[in-house]
Amino acid sequence: MYELKTKETNNDVIEFIEKVDNLKKREDAYKLLDIFTETSGFQAKMWGPSIIGFGSYHYKYASGHEGDAPLVGFSPRKAKTSLYFTTDAQKRDELLQSFGKHTAGKGCVYINKLADIDVDLLKAFITETITYLNKTYPKP
Repeated sequence: MYELKTKETNNDVIEFIEKVDNLKKREDAYKLLDIFTETSGFQAKMWGPSIIGFGSYHYKYASGHEGDAPLVGFSPRKAKTSLYFTTDAQKRDELLQSFGKHTAGKGCVYINKLADIDVDLLKAFITETITYLNKTYPKP
C-alpha cells in the first residue's frame, strides 16, 4: 500500500530555516514564515524534511487514497522557493495573472525571491486556499 512521504514531523522550523545555505533565501524564508503565520492563523510545522506547512486537512479521493496535508506552505529549495496552494482553477489563474515573476506547476508556485511577487496577492492566495480546502474537505 502507498505510504505518504510528506507527514507532519516534530522537526524545528527555525533550525530548518537556519540550514538554508543562501542568505537571501534564508531571509525570504523568515519573511514568508511571518506572512504565512499571520495570514493563516496557524503555527508553522515541518512536513517531511523540507516543507514548512500551516494548518492541515484530511483528504480522501474517490479512488480511496487518503491522507493529511498542510493547508498551505512553502519550501526554500536551492533553485527556487516553492509555495503550496490549492484553489479552484479559475481563482488560481486570476491570482497568478498579477502575482509577479513566477512559474507554476499543478500544486506549486515557484519564485526566485519574495521581492519578485505581490505580497498582498500572496496573502490572498493563502486565504483563498484555506477557504477552498476547508469547504472541499470539511472537518468531521
